[in-house]
Amino acid sequence: MTIAIMQPYIFPYIGYFQLINAVDKFIIYDDVNFINKGWINRNNILVGGNAHLFTIPLKDASQNKLINEVELSPNDPWQKKFLKTIQQSYQKAPYYQKVFVLIEEIVNLEVKTINELAYFALTKVSAAMGIETEILPSSSIYSNKNLKGPDRILDICNKENASHYINPIGGMELYDKSRFEKEGIKLNFIKSVSSPYPQFKNAFVPWLSVIDVLMFNSPEQISEQLEAYELI
Repeated sequence: MTIAIMQPYIFPYIGYFQLINAVDKFIIYDDVNFINKGWINRNNILVGGNAHLFTIPLKDASQNKLINEVELSPNDPWQKKFLKTIQQSYQKAPYYQKVFVLIEEIVNLEVKTINELAYFALTKVSAAMGIETEILPSSSIYSNKNLKGPDRILDICNKENASHYINPIGGMELYDKSRFEKEGIKLNFIKSVSSPYPQFKNAFVPWLSVIDVLMFNSPEQISEQLEAYELI
């Protein structure tokens, strides 16, 4: 059993989906503190040949709240503006029609929290990319909020009988391979490799939201994108 654990991000970059695809079970870490100015409710898309940051508005977001407690702003009709930006930016992209329908379904979902929206988005986009990994929220299963850092990660690994844990490359300073090995768990870090693709006639802008990947790549090319990483 190989697992990964990651906070829920809305329309994250391809590396997030590489991580989902690399494991048997992906745990959405939704009962940890919200991160202000992180990637939970925002990302970059291509607008006029440049990276453009979109942000989904939230109600009273705070690092003192858990992610699954942070609500979407009920008084900000962001969906229409967001979809219009997607339409104006990508309507000439080769896979626009199919991808726009997917995005429209996601953003118009009637939910209360950013966690619910991100979970729905991750499952729908993963399915569209041909990823079959089981995706589960940590808040509904493990009952271990009393634990912190590596202790909590290891507890989840043990409860899942995991023999292999894969973490984003940014966690290399947080997690010690020898500590995981003592628990009988192999630890690797995933490092994405940039795989340029045509974005109209512009110079390639890497690491944008998965929306960009879906707009410009065929199913076969997406499969190749999902394998463009190395384990360290």
